[in-house]
Amino acid sequence: MRILLVNWQDIKNPLAGGAEVHLHEVFSRIVRMGHEVTLCCSSFPGAPHEETINGINIIREGGRSLFNFRFFKTYLSRFKNERFDIVVDDMNKIPFFTPLYVKQPIYGLTHHLFGKSIFLEVNAILAAYVYVMERLAVWLYKRRGIPFIVGSPSTAAELQREHFSLEDVALVHYGVDHSLHTASGAAKYPTPLIGYFGRLKKYKSVDQLLQALPAAVKQVPQLKVIIVGEGDDRARLEAKTKKLGFTDVVEFTGFVPERKKIELLQRMWFKVTTSSKEGWGLTVLEANACGTPVIASNVPGLRDAVKDNETGLFYTYGDVNDLSLKLITLLTDHQLRARLTKGALEWAKLFDWEIAAKKTIELLEKRIRLTAGLQSQNGD
Repeated sequence: MRILLVNWQDIKNPLAGGAEVHLHEVFSRIVRMGHEVTLCCSSFPGAPHEETINGINIIREGGRSLFNFRFFKTYLSRFKNERFDIVVDDMNKIPFFTPLYVKQPIYGLTHHLFGKSIFLEVNAILAAYVYVMERLAVWLYKRRGIPFIVGSPSTAAELQREHFSLEDVALVHYGVDHSLHTASGAAKYPTPLIGYFGRLKKYKSVDQLLQALPAAVKQVPQLKVIIVGEGDDRARLEAKTKKLGFTDVVEFTGFVPERKKIELLQRMWFKVTTSSKEGWGLTVLEANACGTPVIASNVPGLRDAVKDNETGLFYTYGDVNDLSLKLITLLTDHQLRARLTKGALEWAKLFDWEIAAKKTIELLEKRIRLTAGLQSQNGD
């Protein structure tokens, strides 16, 4: 197959997140299985216009803010007449509306619909724009019969509530690179260390972790918290940490190399994920594979990635007192941490990017065959 991907960012983009990790992990493996993959995405300062990363041909066009319009122009001028077998449209916030102009078979990919949660992230005007565009896209893609790959039961149910047929929603679980994310056998830090890993965005609600710390530190004075990641909410979170008087408790690391991230995941006592909504939460599985349980908000996506009281603990999103209680419980109960660690390791073994890549190939090939059959029936 010759596959054209369209996504807002590539794996090297400083704003890349879980969506980009998923795309890169799956499609770099698809390349190794003998297929050709081209990714069209937005550019960023210092990035070459074209390069190849792990076999994926990456073409960067224009800036991030208007990339949806730029892709429309680039497709018509460059990709329309190239012999791609299928176009994979990664729908994330602002859609590309590919069914209106792409002539090749299309397969959608989405991690979750933002819905009204976008209003937690940006100002009301921009949030309304994103919300309306997403609603229009859901209507259009459903009307045109575009199938979607999703990574969690929560997102599958979300599309089915939007009246996508069962046949048009394929669940392909996210994976873990088990060659990197492993329990090394290294001892946990001798003093309590917990952490957050991921982009620092308002809808990720990292401020709930900060608000839960006073009660936790009172019970466990030696507690240290490490917040790993970058994002436009970092300045606000750092200011809040200072206001709480916890600059000696909380460390913001910014971006860290993958090896350092894995070392931290292996040695911290547990990870905390506070998001208002996720497609799944890749860092949850990565932490589990490193032998680290997770406290997570009980929201769509995360409730698929975490098995309550088996691989981690849930707290009620927005209930800071509940989060404080869960922090104290897991910090002070060694036997509970040991049991959840064992469960986390067993759970992570069930997920693998190789399996995800093979299932994705099967779906794309099926879509190509079905489209060719319909065109033959219609005499095209």
